Amino acid sequence: MKRIINFLREVLNGDGNHDFTSMNMNKAILFLAIPMVLELVLESVFALVDLYFVGHLDKSNLAIQIIGLTESINTIIYSISIGLSVATTAIISRRVGERKTKKAGVVAMQSILISVLISIIISVVGVLYSEEIFVFLGASNQSIAYGILYPKIILGSSVFIILIFLINGIFRGVGNPALAMKSLWFANICNIVLCPILINGYGFIPEMGIVGAALATAIGRALGVFYQLYFLFFKVRLITIKMKYIKPKYKVIMSLIKVSTPGVMQYVIASCSWIFLSQIVAKTGGENGSSGFQTAIRIMMFFMLPAWGLSNATATLVGLNLGAKHKERVREAVVLTTKYNVIFLAIVMILCLLFGKEMIQFFTNDIYIIEIAYSALQIVSYGYLFYGIGMVLNNAFNGAGDTITPTWINFVGFWLIQIPLAYMLSYTFKFEATGVFIAIPVAEALITIMSIMMYKRGKWINVKV
Repeated sequence: MKRIINFLREVLNGDGNHDFTSMNMNKAILFLAIPMVLELVLESVFALVDLYFVGHLDKSNLAIQIIGLTESINTIIYSISIGLSVATTAIISRRVGERKTKKAGVVAMQSILISVLISIIISVVGVLYSEEIFVFLGASNQSIAYGILYPKIILGSSVFIILIFLINGIFRGVGNPALAMKSLWFANICNIVLCPILINGYGFIPEMGIVGAALATAIGRALGVFYQLYFLFFKVRLITIKMKYIKPKYKVIMSLIKVSTPGVMQYVIASCSWIFLSQIVAKTGGENGSSGFQTAIRIMMFFMLPAWGLSNATATLVGLNLGAKHKERVREAVVLTTKYNVIFLAIVMILCLLFGKEMIQFFTNDIYIIEIAYSALQIVSYGYLFYGIGMVLNNAFNGAGDTITPTWINFVGFWLIQIPLAYMLSYTFKFEATGVFIAIPVAEALITIMSIMMYKRGKWINVKV
């Protein structure tokens, strides 16, 4: 027991002084995966905290729909953030593996510059056109009137969403995911403390309802970014960071764009499919159907994000070991991480099938929302094993700098299979919202099969970045 405690202390300490190109692979996966899993558990907590507190407000069905649809829009921002983060992690890990600390620092600062510029555009569009976007998504006029300030605040603060992902990608690239975890711990603690205060009011602070939830989330993320920047400039080893590196460097920017553009597209393709699915559910199931679906998806993502954190270890190990020219360790990392992810998600599947209703009842007491959410959660849970395999292979491709392969796989899986299947089942076969629930695991299974085929071809391992 003492050895386990000492090991966990070392893992969570995050001194960033480990050589993952020679360390025992099981130990390397644990060193990277444990903080990554905890990091993304905490990222999923952001949406669940809001969902919990507003789920107990008057007109909770309207509040849950607003938050759920905002999260659907946020998936596009997450896609851009993850795409940039993937490219940054891949290039920085390769430079660190080559022992080129200055070049790694330049890449880090140039990626931050790109992120800030992109976030300005997103914020302007989000604030000015929130109502039009929500009408397109099928939100009712009553919901829009009730809570349109929520998405305006969240989208207006998108710079903090993008940077918190991006800088954590830098930390992962240098092999120090513990710092990424700690920054989200800090941001989430702030959010959890602020949520009840701003939503329900306390002392001289007035009750702000759903607007308070948005402010708490935005402030929490902002504080998390400032925390990250402090460590990035003053505490991170294996990388040289200086403010002068923020000056635009055409060659580095083009390299980042070359790797990140397909990476952004692969996640935009996936996230936009979720928006269309949300639209179908909102139009066929109304406010209760939409709220039930969004509740089920939030619970599903609570478990999926830790699994994604585990699979993120693959990307870092692939990049570092390719940089050090240890290809045999690359394949070993993929196989072992896949095994661990499948075991974890098999347990999650069983828990959701057995205790799904109890999980949902924690967030809402509306019987109609509970019924729809339970149906959705039961159906999507059957795809967990496919999700586990697919996300590891996706991260293996991305870690090698091959962002094009998973982009095409996502395009075929989501846009040529999932969306048409959801429309057909919902409208042609009259399954309504249930048609969407069925389309999700079916598409994910086919995406995983395609990923396995491309992994076995082996071209991804020879990509140059």
